Amino acid sequence: MQQVKSGDTVKVHYHGRLTNGETFDSSEGREPLEFEVGGGMVIKGFDDGVTGMAVGEKKTINIPVDNAYGPKNPEMIIEFPRNQFPEGMTPEKGMRLNLNNAEGHVFPVVIAEVKDDVVILDANHPLAGEDLIFDLELVEIVGSKSRIIMP
Repeated sequence: MQQVKSGDTVKVHYHGRLTNGETFDSSEGREPLEFEVGGGMVIKGFDDGVTGMAVGEKKTINIPVDNAYGPKNPEMIIEFPRNQFPEGMTPEKGMRLNLNNAEGHVFPVVIAEVKDDVVILDANHPLAGEDLIFDLELVEIVGSKSRIIMP
């Protein structure tokens, strides 16, 4: 029976949750996720988790922070002057916003705290600092990259 290896393109159904049981993402009701194993399209722990699976196999994997989205980076916590918010906008904890940096790049942030004169924004990935659990089902091995080794 063929097993997944690096370079294979696979289709996987998944259910992702935090260690407290909260679901953060799932392919339920959607097409399975298709990606190239080892191609940098998913987090390392997910790549490692599907490697060696056979079509139809189901398993649960635990992905520690370092193989997921990494620890929270304190440099990604930004104090933003409250008076620079658009007029009529009331910042609230948990609100998701997009900011532009000096180079004009847009990046998502979440309001972590609202103070009298500043709003604390968190630009870390929403799953940074979290250990993740995935229930996986390998649906299909679509194909693999051909590798020709020259002498």
